[in-house]
Amino acid sequence: MLGRPEQCDRRKPFFKSHCNWMPATKPIGDPRGFCAKSIRPIDRRVVSRVVNDESGLRLAFGVAKRAREHGNHPFGAVLVGRDGEILLDAENGYLPERDMTAHAERLLATAASRQYRPDKLANCTMYVSAEPCAMCAGAIYWAGIGRVVYGLSERRLKKLTGNHAENPTLDLPCRAVFAAGQRKVDVAGPLLEDEAAALHAGVWD
Repeated sequence: MLGRPEQCDRRKPFFKSHCNWMPATKPIGDPRGFCAKSIRPIDRRVVSRVVNDESGLRLAFGVAKRAREHGNHPFGAVLVGRDGEILLDAENGYLPERDMTAHAERLLATAASRQYRPDKLANCTMYVSAEPCAMCAGAIYWAGIGRVVYGLSERRLKKLTGNHAENPTLDLPCRAVFAAGQRKVDVAGPLLEDEAAALHAGVWD
């Protein structure tokens, strides 16, 4: 889960890089190559349960803000169990290794697949600040997560990012990816889209 300090490249950050090593509080798989703040269990002293989709999305927006504060792209994802229990969150992990595949949803799907059984994940919801791209939708599908709720659509994200070298947005609806599968994934979104778009103010200029 956690990257050691020597893995953090601070020479050419997209924003100011912030990556510290710390011991895992809850094991989620292979510890190599992850920034300490990329994936983590939720601190239940702060919030313990999601009561509706708006509150779940706003948690994901908070994780996206944290990603930006840590020097990464402003994307975040939160995994919530059947009864609203908050299980894990993940922020974008582009830095320190400039990993173009380290989208928040992909990191969270991988962590969830390692930690939880498929029958549990089938009843979980992933709240995401922006619509999962084709790669992330595939990861969610293969992890077996049963529901996705997103804020910003890929189409609107593409208008914000343009053809930015660090995020050449792939405008393919996640519903189209899920529809090609053999297992149903329910999708809600876009929701709170203006709030989700505001997370990207000044990022891709």
